[in-house]
Amino acid sequence: MKSFSYLSAPDVGTALRTIADSGDVKFLAGGTNLVDLMREGIEHPETLMDITRLPLTGIEELPDGTIRVGALVTNSRLAADPLIRTRYPVLAQAILLGASAQLRNMATVGGNLMQRTRCMYFYDEASACNKRAPGSGCDAIGGFSRGSAVLGASEHCIATHPSDMAVALVMLDAVVEAESVHGVRRIPVADFHRLPGDTPHIETVLAAAELITAIELPPVPAAAHSRYRKVRDRASYAFALVSVAAALEVADDGRIAEARLALGGVATKPWRARIAEELLLGAEATDENFARAAAAELAPALPRSGNAFKIDLAQRTVVAVLRTLNAERSAS
Repeated sequence: MKSFSYLSAPDVGTALRTIADSGDVKFLAGGTNLVDLMREGIEHPETLMDITRLPLTGIEELPDGTIRVGALVTNSRLAADPLIRTRYPVLAQAILLGASAQLRNMATVGGNLMQRTRCMYFYDEASACNKRAPGSGCDAIGGFSRGSAVLGASEHCIATHPSDMAVALVMLDAVVEAESVHGVRRIPVADFHRLPGDTPHIETVLAAAELITAIELPPVPAAAHSRYRKVRDRASYAFALVSVAAALEVADDGRIAEARLALGGVATKPWRARIAEELLLGAEATDENFARAAAAELAPALPRSGNAFKIDLAQRTVVAVLRTLNAERSAS
């Protein structure tokens, strides 16, 4: 591991001024991803700035019903919060399926959004990886691609985004609050992560001198009836092959009044299924219509030899989750 300097920020203003005036600085909170990357020689910042003392640990309801979550709230605390469990069960479920209890106790909301891919070629210094070494190539293309993306990929990168929490946040229209010495910026989570294009090493729209200070969850009545399903190779401590975050509202006449869908495990960023949502709106809540919408969403998929199964698996998982939500509505 390369030598680095260590600073502890006493307040947000100091943290922002320091990073604005310095060169290569990384913020350190739970460290559940960054420290691993440093040990592997993938990240080698000149300075680590410990931000764990900053007052960004609150969960509060704003006057308009929005829930504001501080960036240093741990994943465990967020998943256990009564407001989250009641209004956004999909988010609590996604977090609890995301990692071990030990990691959830350390990992923060802001850090979860900033975590990097778990692609094996990214972690292997002997392999070509445009995320790790821009311009070196992508050995995943033509290599072992079972875990790779089928949506949003490019000729430069097919790595999937690893977060479960972010998939739920995208479905909920959550917003990232980012702060710098120039002021506060609000970024929809759906726009926060970038598609790889020809610059896969630039993974978010966050500027180098910005700090995530909060996540805002807007009032989403449909989210009270939501679910997260994760399909993986083993029952725990594994990243998703396919995951689905969904919320469904069906009118008394059996037609869909609102459908929200996001996919994980299949794309290079948390994937909002806009095509499927549009097809579902106003349609009858039937398995046939669920399947039609899922197939349309996955129609642009570009599979590799090792991950073509993800297309059918994603479609069947979407149908299964929507069917479950519809059955729960009918039974209530």
